[in-house]
Amino acid sequence: MTDKQWIRERLAALRASMREQNVQYVIIPTGDYHNSEYVSDFFRTREFYTGFTGSNGTLLVTDREARLWTDGRYFVQAEKELAGTDILLMKMSEEGVPTLPRLIAGQYREGERIGVDERIIPIHTVELLMHALEEKLHTKMEAGNVLVHMDPAEGIWHDRPCLPCGRVFIMPEELAGERTAVRLQRLRRLLADERADGIVISRLDDIMWLFNIRGRDVECNPVALSYAYVDGVQAVLFLQEGAKTDELETYAQAENFRIMEYGALAVFLGQIRGQTILLDPVYTSEFIHRAVLKQNSIITGQNPTTAMKAVKNERELDAIRKAYLMDSVAVTKFLCFMKQHPDVTALNEYSAAKCLDELRSRLPGYLELSFPTISAYGANAAMMHYEATEEDNAPLQPEGFLLVDSGGQYMTGTTDVTRTIALGPLTMEMIRHYTAVLRGHLDLAMATYLEGCTGRNLDILARQPMWEMGIDYKCGTGHGIGFVLNVHEGPQAIRWRYDKTREEAVLREGMLVTDEPGIYLAGEYGIRIENVLLCRNKEKTADGQFMDFEVLTLVPYDLDALDSSALTEREKEYLNCYHRRVYDEVSPYLEEGEREWLRHAARPL
Repeated sequence: MTDKQWIRERLAALRASMREQNVQYVIIPTGDYHNSEYVSDFFRTREFYTGFTGSNGTLLVTDREARLWTDGRYFVQAEKELAGTDILLMKMSEEGVPTLPRLIAGQYREGERIGVDERIIPIHTVELLMHALEEKLHTKMEAGNVLVHMDPAEGIWHDRPCLPCGRVFIMPEELAGERTAVRLQRLRRLLADERADGIVISRLDDIMWLFNIRGRDVECNPVALSYAYVDGVQAVLFLQEGAKTDELETYAQAENFRIMEYGALAVFLGQIRGQTILLDPVYTSEFIHRAVLKQNSIITGQNPTTAMKAVKNERELDAIRKAYLMDSVAVTKFLCFMKQHPDVTALNEYSAAKCLDELRSRLPGYLELSFPTISAYGANAAMMHYEATEEDNAPLQPEGFLLVDSGGQYMTGTTDVTRTIALGPLTMEMIRHYTAVLRGHLDLAMATYLEGCTGRNLDILARQPMWEMGIDYKCGTGHGIGFVLNVHEGPQAIRWRYDKTREEAVLREGMLVTDEPGIYLAGEYGIRIENVLLCRNKEKTADGQFMDFEVLTLVPYDLDALDSSALTEREKEYLNCYHRRVYDEVSPYLEEGEREWLRHAARPL
């Protein structure tokens, strides 16, 4: 079979199925039944039809064409992985690129049908699609008359993996800092404020946090496939039978919640009548929406537990600081190994990643990686979420940049850190670009801001040195981080672009955000520097509560790639203070040779 011919054959089979079912469009998103960012192999239907491996993308198939929408993190990667197929790449948010609903509306003719897996497609996507169609046809339309439930993998993906089911475990209260029963009561008070009788929760990390459990159903994300229902008198956790344990059953009785079978949700919802139910339209499927709507009224809004879990309590923060210190030790050891290696040509991207993964695995409380390690040399680093494999990787050379973005899951926290290091001589442009990225990174970390700011108020601090060069990076500057949960967490984020469909979250004390500006030049190199910051109260004056950041990551920057003359005196002072702290806190855990290397790496400017 010729290269990418398998993609054309699979799409041909799908189109044949569409004709049999009288379906003119099929929408295949990335998500699972919970609209998760990262999914288990069972849900990789979009990847099955495209070969695109990124974590965000939506495929539209018609009888004439196939198009894939993805965001700026994946433009370079998608172009590479779609090459040789007939799939058109749609670069989201770029000038002249229509959204998927707008494109469908532009082609749609009355009476046509759109195939979707209603267990996967979220309410929000359906709302946008129906709104676009109503604008096109100038008439009110019912989703049930346009959408057809269709699993695009059925009958075509013959060797589809099984639905995952790992046993859950309970987070100890000394780490979680709060009992499930207390969290349920807090949630009930917030539901009352929203005038909701109950809520159906689909988002997996929210459910894990609410019930103080963790799972093993998604690689690098300690979550279990589950749903939850909570109202004023009952709380129900829906889990697969194989995920339950005797310990969990005992815990459920003590914390006043019930456990039911994962597949029993629809029957359960059918028994609820006359209630006002809150649904999060971004994470709740159209299938659940219809099941609830049959005999109840619905209000839509963000699930309150999303914001609740974003604010870490003191016990969580104590554990997180320990996790970041030990994780920083592992990354510092790795940087020492790489910078002192006598012959980097003996290494490649994959072997370098495995070295760091091994260092992490030795740390106390280690569970797994928080995402597959990104080890990208040269031009590969221009792909923001590139992943080398044992079969497909680039050898390292004693020149240019190596970008390593990595993190771990520990019983004490979830980490995420990126460093870009010089493996040898750099061009003047590389040094200029590295310096701009580091300046933006430092300027955000140094910010003092008033309570009430969102990430959009702060994003320009990180981008300004690059914007002055006429350069931008096609992604946000920062995202939230879970506590022994997903490495990407909301609602807080640091990004500049206004999006009327996305609610902006105020930065509150106890929230974590990443600080990761970058420069990515397709075909040349990529630079990213990332620390995790803790939002904290600084001082309260007559003008309000001022806030700043505590840096949790303690890993040296590469001064060999820096033009220190381009830094302001304030940036130099901050960098020197940070490096002193790195040495003071990390060096006790290093061997003598590593300690001497760190002393030089963290030398004052």
